[in-house]
Amino acid sequence: MPRARVVLVHGIRTSATMWRGQVLRLERHDLEVVPVDLPGHGARLGEPFTLADALDTIGDALGDPVPGVPRLLVGLSLGGYLSIEFAARHPRGLEGLVAASCGTRPRGPGLHGYLRLADAIGRLPDQGRALNDRMARLFLSPAAVDDIIAGGVALDVMRPAIGAVGELDLEASIAAIEVPIWFVNGRYDHFRFEERRMLRAAADGRLVHIEGATHLVSLARPEEFTAAVLGAVAELELREVRRRSAAANR
Repeated sequence: MPRARVVLVHGIRTSATMWRGQVLRLERHDLEVVPVDLPGHGARLGEPFTLADALDTIGDALGDPVPGVPRLLVGLSLGGYLSIEFAARHPRGLEGLVAASCGTRPRGPGLHGYLRLADAIGRLPDQGRALNDRMARLFLSPAAVDDIIAGGVALDVMRPAIGAVGELDLEASIAAIEVPIWFVNGRYDHFRFEERRMLRAAADGRLVHIEGATHLVSLARPEEFTAAVLGAVAELELREVRRRSAAANR
């Protein structure tokens, strides 16, 4: 029996393959690791992206509870926003949440600017594929770049995915979450400037900074990200031990 079931949810335009290095690292620690492809991404390229389908994908991957096997949901960027929303809507669907690289509420001028940028990129002859690959090579190792592009690049999902996330009340969703949340951000992530506000909204939250990391924190500093996930698993295991001890002493 695994120590925990860890579901990994990728960022926008990437796919489950961005987690290949994390899967290898985490599986060394007796974890069941399940990376998913969101609608319109990876093996599901060409499918329309909808919020409902994305949340169903996460729920299917988490599965039903198994005694003694906590379910930890790990989402990065778009995957982080979606994971927060899933945890708010399905309080019994998981035991812990790692929300990475999603430390800004998707709203207001920043959201509208991002949508305009997405539209501009979409009008490029290659829909931004060359720009996407160039930026990846600028900030990531060759192995990390290979992981990002191995599952294909979702060129048509920018506006529907960003638009869907922009309709969410992120702060209210965080406040509704009943399980512990680890907010994991790279120190140099441009999406982290509201992280303290998000932390205050959480009933049971903690903030983890990974030094030297940028937005794609799991790829920029993979060992440190693995350590953060393992720390979350260890805390969930400790909570389960304490729960069983309290139940035995009643």
